[in-house]
Parts: sequence; C-alpha cells; structure tokens
Amino acid sequence: MNISQLETLIMISKTKSFRKAGELLNLTQPAVSAQIKSLEDEFRTVLVDRNQPVALTDRGQVFLEKAEQILDIVEELKQKLSDLEHTPQGHIVLGTTTSIAIQILPRILSYFQDQFPLIKTTIQSMPSSQIYQNVEQGMVDIGIGYLIENNPQVHSTVLYYDTFELVVSPLHPLADKTIPTLDSLRDVPLIMLSPDTVGRRFIDDVFKAHDIEPHIIMELTSSEEVKRMVEINLGAAIISRQSILRELRQGSLKVVAIPELEVTHPVGVIYKSSRYVNSAMQQFLDDLRGMPENRFISSE
Repeated sequence: MNISQLETLIMISKTKSFRKAGELLNLTQPAVSAQIKSLEDEFRTVLVDRNQPVALTDRGQVFLEKAEQILDIVEELKQKLSDLEHTPQGHIVLGTTTSIAIQILPRILSYFQDQFPLIKTTIQSMPSSQIYQNVEQGMVDIGIGYLIENNPQVHSTVLYYDTFELVVSPLHPLADKTIPTLDSLRDVPLIMLSPDTVGRRFIDDVFKAHDIEPHIIMELTSSEEVKRMVEINLGAAIISRQSILRELRQGSLKVVAIPELEVTHPVGVIYKSSRYVNSAMQQFLDDLRGMPENRFISSE
C-alpha cells in the first residue's frame, strides 16, 4: 500500500468515476484501475463497485475513513518537517464575519503578507457562532470574531472591543433627536441582521429585557447589506460600530445614541486547543496578539 493508492481511492469516492479520478490525478484510467486492484488484492476485499455510477462498497467506505486519516497524518508530518527550516510558510484558512473581513482584515493581511510571502491565506465569511463550530471541526484554522463562548476546545485572545449602535439616514426622523430612549423604538421600522448573528442576539435580548416587541421590516445576512438599506432611508438599524466608520466619515449614516446599547463586546482570535499549530499559524497568531488595539480600530 502507498500514498498514491489512498489518494486514488479518495478521488474515486469524490468523482464516482475512474476516468475523472485519473484526469484529476494525471493518471491514465488503466493506472487508476491497477492501483485500486492492487489495494483490493492486498486487503483481500472489494473496495469499489465498478457499476455505473462507480461507488465504494461498505468495506470501501470503512477503508476511505482510515485513508483520509492517514493522509491527514502525512500532511501534518510534512508541515512539521517544513517547520524545522525556521521559515514560516504554509496555508491558513481564516474564518471571520463579513464586516471584519471587509473592515479589519485588509489592514492586517497587507502587513502580514508583505512580511511573510510564503504564507498564503484563504478567508471564509460566516457568523461568529459558526466560526466556533468550524474551528472545532478543523474546517477553519483560525477564527476572528466576537468571543461568545467559554469553550474548552478552543483557545481565545481578545483583540479589541466593539459596540452596537443605532444608525439612521441623515433624513430619518431620529437623526436630529438627542438621546431617545429604547422605548421610543417600539414603532420605528428596523432593518435587522439575521438571528444567527451576535449583534442580533444581543439586540433581541435587550428588547426582551425591556418587554419591547420591535417593528422589524427586513432581515439581512450582512452588515454591508444593512447599511445600504439604511442609507436609502428604508429604516433604522443596530449594527457594529466598526462596520460603519466609513459611512460616518462620509456622512451617509448617523449614529443615534441609545443608553441601553452602550455595552462593549470583545472581538478576538480563536483556534482549536488540541491541534498542531504550524509555523504559519504561529506567526499569524503572534502578530495578531502583538498588535495594539488601535491597529484594528479605525478613527472616524
């Protein structure tokens, strides 16, 4: 048994075709067939059902699970050996919210990639609650989002603090009001983030604590979408202050101070506590932790 045979079996499980697997692995179809036949002979079992579409047998499925684990171990071994060269390199998958990806990461990554060109990054946008799940499952190497859990499976470090603000168009009736109360929002049309976001959960809790049923006219998945709707005066919204700094400078949005919303929320970096931290991850984590808070927070 060799690594190439395991890679071939995994590719067949994904493509359900000997021909397609060969094309993706730069192997001829006879070579693919020979590799699988060799595996089956060595383990004295049938791993692949050759009927169309091609599929793994029940024994093949058991074999596949272990094959993937073996390849993960081999990849980790390669990374550890590479780390011995003392040159940070590798690939980092970052999971973060849309607003952080747009507002915060460009400033961080522009510096980081200039200093460490051998480290490549992939960014995946998702709600903060999903960041934790993806970090735990190994789908994301490093998460940057609101720290909402005390989870023994992950390490976390606070990078900065954010708040959620009521924002309106300069043409909105609330734009000229001085410190309205939360109760005055009962009948105000609100554009809200989706229920799976940290901001929305916080807002829902505040309204519930004050026995207020908000007048929600629209729910959107990202702060960028919310801002555009507020700018054209379709309603008011409560979103992250960090996500609206550019619009505040431009004058297209205005903050309306609501005392009940004056709560700070930690934003930080998280990664799985039990995973091997390669040189790329370690360098990225060290740089993040070493940055002053004003590196993340823009001035207005």
